[in-house]
Amino acid sequence: MSSTGLASFDSTVQTTNVWLNELMEELGWKDRQRAYHALRTVLHVLRDRLTIEEVTNLGAQLPMLIRGFYYEGWHPSRRPLKKPRKREEFLAPIADAFRDNPEISPEGVLWAVFKVMERHISPGEIKDIKQILPESVRALCP
Repeated sequence: MSSTGLASFDSTVQTTNVWLNELMEELGWKDRQRAYHALRTVLHVLRDRLTIEEVTNLGAQLPMLIRGFYYEGWHPSRRPLKKPRKREEFLAPIADAFRDNPEISPEGVLWAVFKVMERHISPGEIKDIKQILPESVRALCP
């Protein structure tokens, strides 16, 4: 018997858990809540700096549950944000999200999320996303 009673919901929960498990493995974490927080934070940082077309192209490839928190709070009329020129500007929201855990590297979190995305998102979309990023940030991606 399924846990929700709807196959599509069970499937997206299962797929989301695969992403979180892979992210925990990449980061060497055992905390699923922290992995969710990392995935959500990086997806929001990307979403807020991509063009509307790229936001929707990436969103179309995300599992339903992840797509839901990816779009959470998104206002297309206010996007994209000014493109950060420096790596520190781009990583600042990730650093801020983990400010209570100074041992967590924003660069490492970004790298790990990209690593997981590369397993599940088309290579063409990953390439498009990376090309929009500042060169100093692109260098952080696998």
